[in-house]
Amino acid sequence: MAGERRRARVLALQALYEVDSAGHGVEETLNRFLDGQSLSEENATFVRQLVNGAMQNKDKIDHNIQNFAPAWPINQIPVVDRNILRLAIFEILLDNRVSVKVVINEAVELAKTFGSDNSPKFVNGVLGSVSSIAGR
Repeated sequence: MAGERRRARVLALQALYEVDSAGHGVEETLNRFLDGQSLSEENATFVRQLVNGAMQNKDKIDHNIQNFAPAWPINQIPVVDRNILRLAIFEILLDNRVSVKVVINEAVELAKTFGSDNSPKFVNGVLGSVSSIAGR
């Protein structure tokens, strides 16, 4: 289950990355990414909830990123890091289904896999600060 959840987060990150960097539509991107994946229905729904939640709350999430990473204008944060943060902040502050610790660990793993050498530390630092306002 955990492995499939991680795969779901990877797909969500890839979809957000494409929407953010190429300007493609959310639904068409999600449909293409999920087509042919051997994810359970539950995890395919999880991918959709993550991506749609992050996109629908993008302004609020980006505001939190700016508050906790003020040295980095949102458009100067690398696309991968920005979208890892969007996913994780959505889960921490708005979704509330997964423990904060698990969300941060998953985000740091995504940063290690897809980001630069500095990404894991940056993501962990921002999310550690965000977790302080999560109230759980």
